[in-house]
Formats: sequence, C-alpha cells, structure tokens
Amino acid sequence: MTSKEFKHKARKFFREQLQLADYIDVNAASENIRNNIPFRGPTIYILFTAIVIASVGLNVNSIPVIIGAMLISPLMSPIIGFGMGLGTNDTKLLLRSLKNLGIMFTISLIASTLYFLVTPLETDNPTELLARTNPSIYDVMIAFFGGVAGILELSRKEKGTVISGVAIATALMPPLCTVGYGIAQHNWHYAGGALYLFFINCVFIALATYLAVKFLGFPLAVEQDKRSWRKIISYSLLILVVLAPSVFSAYNIVRENEFATEARHFIKENQNIGGTYIFNYSIDTSVKPYKLTLRLAGEKLSNDSRAFLYTEAEKHGIAHTQLFFHEDATIDVHRLSETEIMKDWLASTEEQMRLRDDSIRVLNAQIEAFEALRLPTKQITDELRAQWSEITDVTLARSETSVIVLLNTKKPLSREHLKHIQNWLTVRLQTPHVEVLVR
Repeated sequence: MTSKEFKHKARKFFREQLQLADYIDVNAASENIRNNIPFRGPTIYILFTAIVIASVGLNVNSIPVIIGAMLISPLMSPIIGFGMGLGTNDTKLLLRSLKNLGIMFTISLIASTLYFLVTPLETDNPTELLARTNPSIYDVMIAFFGGVAGILELSRKEKGTVISGVAIATALMPPLCTVGYGIAQHNWHYAGGALYLFFINCVFIALATYLAVKFLGFPLAVEQDKRSWRKIISYSLLILVVLAPSVFSAYNIVRENEFATEARHFIKENQNIGGTYIFNYSIDTSVKPYKLTLRLAGEKLSNDSRAFLYTEAEKHGIAHTQLFFHEDATIDVHRLSETEIMKDWLASTEEQMRLRDDSIRVLNAQIEAFEALRLPTKQITDELRAQWSEITDVTLARSETSVIVLLNTKKPLSREHLKHIQNWLTVRLQTPHVEVLVR
C-alpha cells in the first residue's frame, strides 16, 4: 500500500467514524424539545418533589439523594429550548422557554426556602452546600460540555442514557436549593454564590445548545439578518462578563491548592526539629496572605530551630509572615549541674552558707513545684519497653488539657496495642486525657 492510499483510507475511516448525518434527526429533536418546554400539570409536582428531595440531600449531606433529585428534575428542558430558540431565530420559542424557566425558578426557590425554614435538622458540616457557593471556570466547562452532550443526545435517532448523566453533571437543582438555604438562614454569601452558579449553568447550557443547533443545521424559523448578528455580539459580551468572576474564583482555588500542597511537603520534611515535633497544623485561606499554623509538642522551639523553619518554609513559597507556631504542648527542659552546686557550697563562708540555705530552701520549693509538673519519662519508657519490645524511645509532654506521648517504634503497632497503651498510661499517669502519637 502506497503512502497516498494509506492517507486516503485513513481520511475515509475517520470521516465514517465522526460523521453525524446518519445518526441525527433534527426535525424530531426540534419537536421533542418544543413538546417538553410547557410547564403545567404533573411537571409542576415533579419539580416540587425534586426540589424537596434535593433540599433534604443537602440538609443531611447525602450525595446519592442529591443525585436522585437531579435525575427527576425537569429544569433542563426550558434552558435547551432557549438555546434552540436563539439558534433558530424563533422568538416565540425563546420567550416561551424564558417564561417557563422563570416559573420553575420561582417554584424551586419557594419550595427550598420553605423547607429550610421548617426543617429541624442542623447542618454541622455542609460540604455539599458549600460546594455550590463558590463557582469557578471549571463549573463553566461542566455546564458547556454537559449542554453539548445534552443537545446531541436529544438530536440522536436512537436515544440512550446520556440525558441522565447530563442532568447529574450540570447540577441545576442543588444551586437553587442552596439559594433557598441562604435566604432561610439570611446568609447572603451562600445565596449569591449559588445563584451565580445556577446562572452560569443556564447561560452555558444554552450557549452549547445554540452552537450545536447551528452546527447540526436545525431549520431556522426566521432568516438571519444584521440585527441577529448584533444580538450575537451582545450575547457574546454578556458571556464574557459572566465568565470573569468564575475565572477569578478558579484562580483562587488553584492558589489555595498550591499553598496547601506546599504546606504538606514542608511539614513532612520538617516533622522533627531537635526535641520538638509537629503533631498537627491548620491552614487559613480566608485571610490574605494565607496563614499556616503549626502545633508543636516536646521541647520548646529554640530561636535557631525557629529560624531554620522560617528558612525551610520560604523554600516552599511560605513567607515569614505566613508561618505561626502553637506551642501549648511543649515544655522547657531544665538541667541542674550538681558539680557546680557543690563547688559553690564548699567555697561559701558561714554567712554565705546561711544565705545558701535560704536559697536552697527556695530552690527546693521550686524543684518540688517542677517535679509535680514533670512527667516520669525514664520510668514510663522502661515500663513500656518491658511490655512492648517494638518501642525504642518515648517522649512525654504536658499540654494545658492533656499529656502527649510520642513513641518511636521498630515496626508499626496495631490499633489494639495503641489503645491498650493509652488506657495503661491513663491509669499510670493518673490523668484522664492521654494522646498517643507514633513517629
């Protein structure tokens, strides 16, 4: 086979694979879309039940319930109808779609607001609600490509299950429920962010439908003129305005993710600094610049160690002003030299001895106070090694509310062993709160 023949066969193969004419029926699709736009009778009740189901799913933070609501929602039809009306210059269809979308929006908003006003359930960790309050360029991409898949499925002669997937991907119901939640809770940040996400979905599903209708050659209701082109330019400018906040939001998401990733790498590389151990950390992205707080246990952080951490953090793009330390589980380590004390004692005169006696009494009182706080690290280490040979070293530190125990082991300990050790230490140290950490 010559090179020319191969190229010809390759072009023919790809044309056969990618061509749409044999699989698309634009007339049937147009009629199907028009028939599904009216919003009356059972459709009203279906929408109401879908919005209540979605609200319950958001309230209890259940993804399967939210997906179920999206599958039965009829919100997609008027948006696709609007895009088709725009693409075929059908003003009546366009206005009818907008009217029905407005009615659906109003009913959904009322139903979700009423639900969140009367529900007795509290949402402690509303991750699914929060996911609908900060839309980004990624939501734009999902809406656009979901719209493309939707209009192609509606135009296909042999229907499949794509519409169900499009309904889940574009997620029109959850943002509306979140708007209702924001109104019920007087949380206008939630309401505004979710409303913007719903608006993005509508605009880019309609845009995808418009472009697909033009590409597939849907019959025009009215021939296009110069005024139509001016409308297209106006709509394009509107789309750019809609896109701007989502691009900014996506930029923030990427920056937050980069900061969190660098913070994890920095902590992993510097978990142990001398006698100090980083046992937890927190990141605050609600402030600018972002803030990283390290929670420390063991010995108090020395000035040299602190300077070292600042230098290491800067290697990961974390500035000096972004790094903070929380040392509630660290202690000062005091070392007394018996030799120096004896030398001073022998060199003292009687008066000095009297003063020394007074000093010793004060020192003894301080030592007793210190001993009351100091933990029996050596004894605990010996006793733990006698029971668990895997343990090589033990560090004890006292915080305001608990005792932190750091274990060095030859091999990992099972969860049951760690629980046993924690219970034993609770009795041995006579403290109700013991936290066991393994290096």
